[in-house]
Amino acid sequence: MNIGIRAHDLETQPLDDLVADIVRRGLGSVQLAPNKSFDIPAQLGSLTPGLAYRIGNAFRRHNVQVVVLGCYVNIIHPDPDEKRQALARFKEYLRHARDFGCGIVGTETGNVNAEIVYTTDNFHEEPLQAVIESIRELVEEAERFGVVVGIEPGVNHPLYSPQTVKRLLDSVDSSNLQIIFDPVNFLTIDNYSRQWDIFREAFELWGDRIAVMHAKDFCVEDGTLRPAPVGKGLLDYTFLFDWLAPRKPHLNVLLDEVELADIEEVMTFMNRFKPDFPMI
Repeated sequence: MNIGIRAHDLETQPLDDLVADIVRRGLGSVQLAPNKSFDIPAQLGSLTPGLAYRIGNAFRRHNVQVVVLGCYVNIIHPDPDEKRQALARFKEYLRHARDFGCGIVGTETGNVNAEIVYTTDNFHEEPLQAVIESIRELVEEAERFGVVVGIEPGVNHPLYSPQTVKRLLDSVDSSNLQIIFDPVNFLTIDNYSRQWDIFREAFELWGDRIAVMHAKDFCVEDGTLRPAPVGKGLLDYTFLFDWLAPRKPHLNVLLDEVELADIEEVMTFMNRFKPDFPMI
């Protein structure tokens, strides 16, 4: 495994200080959402090859891999103008991904509401078809530039189950579409006790399309799922890595929503799952 972190989960700081912080913590990779980490212009058209290279080169000099370029947009926004703006923004990131030294631009799939919240209104055919339509458009752009669209599914979105992810992959038949796998994203208070069945189904249906994994954990409080430090919650990491470790050499595992004070302990926990067979 190559353990990394979402850059915006660290303190906001200048670029070179951010890279030094990541290296100091023993992390080897990063999911980078530039507008969440730096005070740079956010309007469409402001991203340039020069800016992308400047940012990417700071990470390359210290051998930190920019695994995912995060572009957090609602690709099925209910306002047509907002939706078109979101897709255009994502395409801009696709065009500049290689200047960052990155091959994957990632996002969640959006929501039928302007705000990303849990609602069963997402769990219908119309939102799923809207997701498929938008992702097909993004993948066509990704194919032109030789990069990958990374989709992170979960219960807050129309891709709320392993089966809906499979439908997307069957509908958009392209190797330029891969999955950012966050196991906790599939869990609710109603199904967490069946996590093994859910993950087994995901591996069987599209395990070969997992490009990156997010690592977080959960506990149950007052009848709902709450965040917990990785390794101290109810997520069965042993089950996950028994499948992933031998099949996904050097898988990029990105800590997600981690508390800074917990990083060292979380790293110790995660390193337990590194495969014991010889690696390159």
